[in-house]
Amino acid sequence: MERKKQEYNYTFFSPFPEKNPRQIAEKVVEKAGKEKILEALRKMLLIRNFELRAESAYQHGKIGGFFHSYYGEEAIQTSLITAIGEEHWFTGFYRCHALALLLGNTPNELMAELYGKENGNAKGRGGSMHLYGKQLLGGFAIVGGQLPIAIGSAFTIKYLNEKDKIAVCFLGEGAVAQGMFHEALNLASLWELPCLFVIENNKWGMGTHVSRAIAKEPIAMSQAPSYDMKGYTLDGMDFFNCYAGFSHIYEEILRSKKPILVECICARFRGHSISDPAFYRTKEELGASMERDPINLLFTTLQELGLINAERFNEMNNIEKQKMIEAMHFADTSPWPSPATLEEGVFAP
Repeated sequence: MERKKQEYNYTFFSPFPEKNPRQIAEKVVEKAGKEKILEALRKMLLIRNFELRAESAYQHGKIGGFFHSYYGEEAIQTSLITAIGEEHWFTGFYRCHALALLLGNTPNELMAELYGKENGNAKGRGGSMHLYGKQLLGGFAIVGGQLPIAIGSAFTIKYLNEKDKIAVCFLGEGAVAQGMFHEALNLASLWELPCLFVIENNKWGMGTHVSRAIAKEPIAMSQAPSYDMKGYTLDGMDFFNCYAGFSHIYEEILRSKKPILVECICARFRGHSISDPAFYRTKEELGASMERDPINLLFTTLQELGLINAERFNEMNNIEKQKMIEAMHFADTSPWPSPATLEEGVFAP
């Protein structure tokens, strides 16, 4: 008998004795410093504006193939990288634009890649789902395909005894039902690898609600004990909860040299891909999610703490918006790949 769609009430982890979101925010600002948090807000605006402009380009026929927007989930990856730094190994899935931007790839090279141009991130061959960088081992279109790559990088870190580094693997909740998820967690635990698995649970695997696809929730708290590892649940819409949680979890991995599984509860404000009208959820459901827009939540809290005002916020947003307009022009005027190079970079035994 099919399990009915249902909403689960989550309890979010915090390393602080204070449970009030305002108190947690104050603790994080005190620990990280004002400038670091304001820079995180800027990066979230960078991601949001990239996704909005690229979405427009897709709808105007400038971008082909699939396009998976990170619109609404910006707090998760931004908070993690703000908390632990960029000098780790990262693997992602097909929703990988934000991760590439956060790890230093430029809007120009990423937009050119989405347009399929020669000077794009992967010379126009990878498109939206396959972005790479100095510490980014790739976005993977195959569900769960990034998991063995992640534990391979974690094995390398352990083998080379790189004491302050970890491997970070981002995945959607849909990948939890794949065999690769369970094999990877089993090996990571068995070999005691410094790997952080981050499930970005936006509750919809394409058009299937998580309660109809995954037998037990919360996912991390129920799955992690099976592989003798710790599991945590974070509020993926709340930058401060994520930052506090990831800071604690990172230190725990460094101490224990063991993997940890984290689930971030979030919401995407678009369909699975831009071509998905998302009729499987109501306007009321989407509206309720958008009331907890992670950028608005972060800005409002920073404003209440006296760290930013509306004028400064709008100025930051306009600067990032202009960067994306320039990136679109760059992509538009960039050259197409030559047909003569079509077979370059292709492995054929």
